[in-house]
This record gives sequence, structure tokens and C-alpha cells, in this order.
Amino acid sequence: MGWPGHSVLQVPVTPLDGFVRGLTGRQDAAYLSRDPGFTHAHVTVLGPFLASPDAAETERVRRVVASVAAFEVVLERVARFPDGTLHLVPEPDGPFRELTARLAEAFPQCPPYEGRYAELHPHLTLDLAGPGVDEDSLRRDLGDLLPARCRAERVDLAWWEQGATRRLAWWPLG
Repeated sequence: MGWPGHSVLQVPVTPLDGFVRGLTGRQDAAYLSRDPGFTHAHVTVLGPFLASPDAAETERVRRVVASVAAFEVVLERVARFPDGTLHLVPEPDGPFRELTARLAEAFPQCPPYEGRYAELHPHLTLDLAGPGVDEDSLRRDLGDLLPARCRAERVDLAWWEQGATRRLAWWPLG
């Protein structure tokens, strides 16, 4: 029996979705979504989130998300967290930090990453460092996909669960 799953508020990064979907298929295909509205490549702005938000809570998300304007973002720099997580750094990261701060204030029962980190670093998770997998190998694998440029226009409420990963709702920025 797999992990029961969790919800996340995330900003889709569509130019990298094919790449991240391919990594997910190789790492744990049970998390591949069949939902055509779901985007695997994303920057988390609040997670884990509520398992079953009610109408008042989803309206609160809508208001917060609408209070932040859509923005342009570039992902080019591959970095590594101390735990070995390899990721892309969005630039600028200020709009992601702002979204996280506003959502965390609106939902104090959902601290970002369960309050595990003193400082948050917006990122797009790619892989875990290991034999043959490091920053250089990811840069090579990403090739012409970098720099990835996109416009952040929405926040998705995503459900991550083996065999049931999907988008539950979405709201436009600004």
C-alpha cells in the first residue's frame, strides 16, 4: 500500500513538463498523472496543503492568488540542496516568495514544508544526486531546454498520490 498522498499549491512550469514527466516515469511511474490539466514541472508555493479544502478555504486561496500579478520567470541555474536534491532556481524568485508568504499567512495551519526549513528557497525539483547524477549531468540532459522561460499565470491545487496524481483546481494570478 502506497503513501496516502498530499495536496500542494504549485505554479506550473510548462516548458519543462516533458522533461520532468520523463524523470518521474523513470523514478516512480506511479506518480505520473493521466490528468491532461496536470503539470509535473512546477514550483511549490505551499505544501503540504489541506487534504480537502472547503469552499471558504478555496475562496481564500483564490483571493490570495489574485492579489499577486502574473510574472515572467527564467530557470537556468541547476543547484543542489544539502540533502542532495537537484533543482532549478527560478529567477526572479521574489514573486514565488511573495506567494508563499501570503498563502502561509492565510493558512497558518499549513506552514511551508511543514516548517522544516528556516529559510525557503523557491525551486523546481529535478532529481536526487547519486552515482552518475549531478548538476553537470542534469545540465547536459536538459540541453537546449535551458534557459527555460515562461510566464507564471496560475496556481494549481495538485494532489500527489500513487496512481491518482491530478489537478484538483486552479486560480489565475493577478
